[in-house]
Amino acid sequence: MTRHAKNNTASACYTYHERKRDTLRSGYGTIKERLAKDSIGDFDACCLTLQPCRNPVITPDGYIFDKEAILEYIIHKKAENARKLKQYDREKRKEQEELARIAAAEEESRAEKFVNFERSLVVHNGSSTESPKPGSSQDKTSAEKSVSNMKEGRDKILPSFWVPSMTPQSDKKPDLKLPDQTVYCPMSGKSLRAKDLLPIVLTPIDKNLSREELMTRQERYRCPITGDILGNSVPCAVLRPSGQVVTMDCVEKIIRKDMIDPLTSTRLKEKDIIPLRRGGTGYASTNVLEAKTSKPVMQV
Repeated sequence: MTRHAKNNTASACYTYHERKRDTLRSGYGTIKERLAKDSIGDFDACCLTLQPCRNPVITPDGYIFDKEAILEYIIHKKAENARKLKQYDREKRKEQEELARIAAAEEESRAEKFVNFERSLVVHNGSSTESPKPGSSQDKTSAEKSVSNMKEGRDKILPSFWVPSMTPQSDKKPDLKLPDQTVYCPMSGKSLRAKDLLPIVLTPIDKNLSREELMTRQERYRCPITGDILGNSVPCAVLRPSGQVVTMDCVEKIIRKDMIDPLTSTRLKEKDIIPLRRGGTGYASTNVLEAKTSKPVMQV
């Protein structure tokens, strides 16, 4: 390839490396960035507070939360749903009152039209009740009255298309929909109830350490059956009857043979083994730690 200047962007000799470098500098196109381990929380960190859990609970989908944080979240969402429901009731009541007012006005208008029609049949001062002949002065007067659209208060009824608030589209209100009263999990997006939360037990490496001393260590917990260190690089699972957190190797090699919890001697079912969602590691083979955002493409 021929040599060219740094600012050369001709497609014939604009290399992929230069295109990627200029895209990153200009802010156009799809920008990718690989995240480090420091950007990913630990497996025992709450998905809401991003801090190590004091009273850890797990959802049926395997997401771990601090009990205080997730209960506060559920209470907040229920209060918000109740507020939306009250607002929906107010809007619905207002809409019903508006429909009743319109129906009453239409009924009054029909009654007034009927009365005017009956009065037109009455003979006044010996005048004829026959309809006016075409071309007569009476017919011209009635035609003039019917042509004018600014008399008898009709100017307030007709829309003004040059005023945004008077356009016909502005009168159309969106259909009211009953707000959803379900509380959804902030991670999985599925419905979440407080009774679905399962307390879990994390076995510390050294029971003599205080919580402050335990939080300062990188390796804090272990499997109560095999003694393996728990971390982001070790797949884990929760046993529903006891709430103990064990490694997936322990589940595959020991527990699945008899389907009995070794800690409580309780017979297990397949639904009693909940895989724990773990944090990220620095290796692509474990999980993809990559942030991606799409922006307008740079024109070349």
